[in-house]
Amino acid sequence: MTFSQPSANQPQSTGLDKKTRAILSYALGWLTGVIFLFVGKKDPDVKFHASQSIVFFGAVSVVNFVLSIVGSLLGALGIIFSLAGLVVGLLALVVWIMAMVQANNTGGVRAPLPIVGKFIAPYADQLANSVK
Repeated sequence: MTFSQPSANQPQSTGLDKKTRAILSYALGWLTGVIFLFVGKKDPDVKFHASQSIVFFGAVSVVNFVLSIVGSLLGALGIIFSLAGLVVGLLALVVWIMAMVQANNTGGVRAPLPIVGKFIAPYADQLANSVK
């Protein structure tokens, strides 16, 4: 009898392959990042994608929250902060789309986010390595 090693792209206990889990870790921003950080904890590539999602979209959420609070406190000058929030939201939308396309094109293999990946990757590595 011979036993073969499972392929790295075969479905695990979730029934989803690596590429699908990597894409879905970005689907709802940091929320699905948290879910797939624990669901995909046996696959370091999926954990990395999930961690990137948490770090990037979590930071975007915090920045937009701060901009909206500060903007509401400044009255008429708050329009500047509203416009800054719009720019941050558009950047997040572009990165979100590019991240899912990149996860699809690479087959779920570890890859830094487009545009902001070099800044986010060290923090994503730390987070991914902290989940056992």
